[in-house]
Parts: sequence; structure tokens; C-alpha cells
Amino acid sequence: MKLKKIPMRTCVVTKEKLEKRDLLRIVRTPEGEVIVDVTGKANGRGAYLKKDKEVIDKARKNKVLERVLEVEIPDQVYDEAKAKC
Repeated sequence: MKLKKIPMRTCVVTKEKLEKRDLLRIVRTPEGEVIVDVTGKANGRGAYLKKDKEVIDKARKNKVLERVLEVEIPDQVYDEAKAKC
């Protein structure tokens, strides 16, 4: 039987390689809006964060997502990401 390949992604804060299901995807859409992508398939530039409240707080403090996505990140996006953890 063939084993299914497990998609691996890197957290932009911790630089850990984790399974895609253990990460949250934050997306800058082509319109410039920033959203938390639950499906992992939204159109746009994405960045992955580990599903951990401390990591999300660190991303907010260090403005990592703002650098990666090259756009201002509203606080409600961080709050929504924390709720998904």
C-alpha cells in the first residue's frame, strides 16, 4: 500500500517545520485584505503560524506577519487566529 505524503510547512515565527494541519494560514488576498484561512486554499500570499497562543502573541509583538505579507495587520486578525487555536 502506498503511503500518503504529508504536507510540511514552516512557521514564520519559530522556523519549525510542521504538518500543515498543525499550522494556521494567514493570507493577504489580491485585494489587500488580510484573513485567517481555515481551508488552507484561499487565493493570495500566505504565511503559516504554529497553532499556539504564545507564538501568535510573539508574531504580533515582533510584527513578523507584517514583514512577510508586506501589509499592515489589524488586531482583529490576531484575535481571530487565537480563537482558532
